[in-house]
Amino acid sequence: MSRPALAAAVLAATAAVGFTGCSSKTDASLQPPSSTASNVTLTTAQRQKIQLYTVQPAKFHKTIETTGTVDFDNDQATTVLAPISGPASRLLVSLGQRVKADEPLAVVASPDFAAALSAYRKGVATAKTARQIADLDKQLLHHRAIAQRDADQAELTAVTAEADSQAALQALVALQVDTPTIKALEAGQSLASVQGLIRSPMAGTVVEKLITPGLLLQAGTTPCFTVADLSRVWVMAHIFDLDLPSVSLGDPVEVQTGIDTNRYSGTVDNISALVDPDTRSVAVRVVANNPGEVLKKRMYVRVRIQARAESSGLLVPASAILRDEENLPFVYVAQADGGFARRQVTLGYTVGDQYDITTGLVTGDQVVVEGGLFVQFVQNQ
Repeated sequence: MSRPALAAAVLAATAAVGFTGCSSKTDASLQPPSSTASNVTLTTAQRQKIQLYTVQPAKFHKTIETTGTVDFDNDQATTVLAPISGPASRLLVSLGQRVKADEPLAVVASPDFAAALSAYRKGVATAKTARQIADLDKQLLHHRAIAQRDADQAELTAVTAEADSQAALQALVALQVDTPTIKALEAGQSLASVQGLIRSPMAGTVVEKLITPGLLLQAGTTPCFTVADLSRVWVMAHIFDLDLPSVSLGDPVEVQTGIDTNRYSGTVDNISALVDPDTRSVAVRVVANNPGEVLKKRMYVRVRIQARAESSGLLVPASAILRDEENLPFVYVAQADGGFARRQVTLGYTVGDQYDITTGLVTGDQVVVEGGLFVQFVQNQ
């Protein structure tokens, strides 16, 4: 081999060795440091700054917190339909006004109403006359002055007239004619002017006014007002599948608004059998007391359902829970060698100022409940 070729070969070999050494050194520098955290060892003086809690199984009642929407209690609210046809001539109540049962809400100019009054008056008079004739024929039959057939025909006519009168009376009742007017018609008194009225079927508050003067009403179909008893309302709460097994009928509930600090008591009254396809939640109906009528329809509220069914788990004071760099919860657990180890935990339900720990701890573990931040500081030194 010539000297130039030999020199080139030696140079290439030297470069190869140098490259190999450099690559090995770079790979070693890229190795991540050990992430295993060692136990924390405290001095006797430092241990005086912490307090331990022994984990034991505990019984508790879950509290489910969610949101809800206020609605009228449909068992204490009704839509008032027009009992008679005709134009509404005058409204007698305003929105938000309290009314009594049978109190007039609006006046309707209805020819059907006048015809019904006339029919009843005529029916009463006809029935009275037919009964008098039938009673007279009975007397004549007793004295053999008329035939049995004539007496029977008079009785049939009287019964038919009385049935027609009762039918006319039921028509007036359906039209919500008041009792004094009916008594006056039965007595044969003449009425100066009787107006068709829409009356409230229950005591409550006028929460909706759906008609205006001049609007043509159709009997039995036109909604005119909504009257509701606002002393009690419905709250439709939204419960998701994880919490649903903990909710039962009759569970006590607290409802809170965003406008005051008062809490309104209620009870779980119904659990829907359907899942909302949009929210994937189940509607739970709460019947809530409404003193002062603070809860309004369509108001958003916070709902706390206190489960009556008893649950069990490992409860740990909230002061024991710390967070790592990734915001994951952990606790410090006392070890047999006197040190303290960091242990990741999974938080379940909140029970007062305690957490139900679903994973990460077992019965008998001793966790730091006071001084955990101090232990974390020592560990990070």
